[in-house]
Amino acid sequence: MDLRTGIGFDVHAFAGGRKLILGGIEIPYDKGLAGHSDADALLHAVTDAMLGSLSLGDIGTHFPDDDPRYKNADSTVFLKRAHELIRNRGFYVNNIDVVVMLQLPKISPYTQKMKEKISKILDIGSDRISIKATTTEKLGFVGREEGISVMAVATVVRK
Repeated sequence: MDLRTGIGFDVHAFAGGRKLILGGIEIPYDKGLAGHSDADALLHAVTDAMLGSLSLGDIGTHFPDDDPRYKNADSTVFLKRAHELIRNRGFYVNNIDVVVMLQLPKISPYTQKMKEKISKILDIGSDRISIKATTTEKLGFVGREEGISVMAVATVVRK
C-alpha cells in the first residue's frame, strides 16, 4: 500500500466588512477573515495538506496571492484543483483531520455542514473528515480574537 501524509497550516487575521467563510460555508459573525481570496483558512490548510502529501508544493505555488484571478476567489476552487492533481497521480484522499484554533465564534454548530461540503468535493464519506475546534486559552493573537489559525493533516492512498 502506498500511503502518504501531508500537513497544512494557515492563519488569517479578522477584518471588518468581510464574511466569515470556513470549511466552504458562511458562519454568521461580525467579522470575516482578511485575505486575497475568501480567506477560508480551513480549506487553505486542507489544500496545503493534500498538496504536501505528494510533494506538490504549497497553496501559494499553485494560487499566488498576487494573481488577480484569485481575488476574492471561492477557496473550494483551490481544494478542487488539489484534488484533481492528486487523482491525476493515481491517489485518492483517505481521510482528513483538522484543528481550528479560535476564541470566537463557536463553530461546532457548523462542522457537520463543513464536513459535508468537503466530502462532496473530495468524493469521500463525511466520516473520513474530522473537524475540531479549540481555543488557545486567551493566549496569543487567537486568544486576543485577532484571527484564526488552522492545522490540517491529509492522508492519501494510491488506487
